[in-house]
Amino acid sequence: MTEPLVRVEAVSKRFGGLLAVDNVSLSVEAGRITALIGPNGAGKTTLFSLISGFLAPSRGRIFHRGRAITGMPPYLLARHGIARTFQIMRPFAGLSVQENIAVGAHLSRRSRADALAHAAAVARMLGLGDLLDRPAASLTVAAQKRLEVARALATGADLLLLDEVLAGLNPSELAGMMPTIGALADRGITILMTEHVMQAVMSLAHHVYVLAEGRILAEGGPQSVMRDARVVEAYLGHGAAARLSTRGGAHG
Repeated sequence: MTEPLVRVEAVSKRFGGLLAVDNVSLSVEAGRITALIGPNGAGKTTLFSLISGFLAPSRGRIFHRGRAITGMPPYLLARHGIARTFQIMRPFAGLSVQENIAVGAHLSRRSRADALAHAAAVARMLGLGDLLDRPAASLTVAAQKRLEVARALATGADLLLLDEVLAGLNPSELAGMMPTIGALADRGITILMTEHVMQAVMSLAHHVYVLAEGRILAEGGPQSVMRDARVVEAYLGHGAAARLSTRGGAHG
């Protein structure tokens, strides 16, 4: 059996009396898009922070390419090819788009010229090729989302953790961004994404994990997960799954 690119093994994270992530195990297969979904407060971002090294687990282990990376800091994980985006975008406002992306490129490229050249190539991949000289502060929300992904990708990552990169986009922007994410996967970039936009999850994800109250509630292909009555209830509240099932809605 092939070792997954990332394996999370019985990981928990406690903040005082709050158990934010509770005995979670999951696998991320290389070259695929894996989605992590769940209601607000389910623990998705905390789990992302554990995998990307911004938090250390209270219990459990995390592996990348079969190597234990539990508690390893983000700058070392970045050198191993793991990068993440953040829900709250904070570009270097006074720098251009190209210079922002070059910050990530400097992880593996010492010369400024090389970093800027790589930044331009990454910008074109993310649909930012015409905005290289534009100050980051002047970008639309949609363009800032693309810039956030570009900065992570420029590190040379082969695993991108995308934390709600589609949140806040209008239908037109969403329709433009989804193929961009799919194209990254087609290039061999492995993606683990948290997302509330179910249209994107259904269209992009190969495998879905559902997190609720810090625990894995369900997993599987997007179609089967969305038909799971437990998942419907986790999103819509107590009793909703039963009502939808009675009406035939829970089975689509």
